[in-house]
Amino acid sequence: MSKDSFPYESFKDALEANDQYIKTFKYSELTGVAQKGLAIVTCMDSRINPLSVVGMQSGDAKILRNAGARVTEDVLRTLVLATYLLGVNRILILPHTNCRMAQVDEAEIHNEIDSKYGIDTSELEFKTVKDQTQALIEDVVSVRSYPLLNKGVSVGGAIYDVTTGKITPVEC
Repeated sequence: MSKDSFPYESFKDALEANDQYIKTFKYSELTGVAQKGLAIVTCMDSRINPLSVVGMQSGDAKILRNAGARVTEDVLRTLVLATYLLGVNRILILPHTNCRMAQVDEAEIHNEIDSKYGIDTSELEFKTVKDQTQALIEDVVSVRSYPLLNKGVSVGGAIYDVTTGKITPVEC
């Protein structure tokens, strides 16, 4: 296989599932605007289905995901676009229980990758947290005070429980 070839065998299951998906595809009328005005910043953890968690469906909300549900420069950049151009007027920052980014520190992750795979990742910041609630509060404050965010946007923080599905709001 040349380096420019798509790795079909690696994605066979996903492509076959897509063949089935398109048979009943029903979202062609949607636009890029968040119909319910919501953006959710959450973790990449596969136990979280962000739209289902808040009773929404495709087209209702913008979903931003990364390790630990952290507010980064890229998240802020994306939220600026979402609040001016894509109908977002409220933002929910939603980390979750049992998150690896809240269970270890930076050094432990770097050491694990280096010891298991021989790769030095020290140039990366994984943004682990010692206190998940405090990190959430800081991220909410960061978004609320970001000068380029559209005015009047509501920003809240909550923690999603991966064992019960409950969202618990956090005072920020």
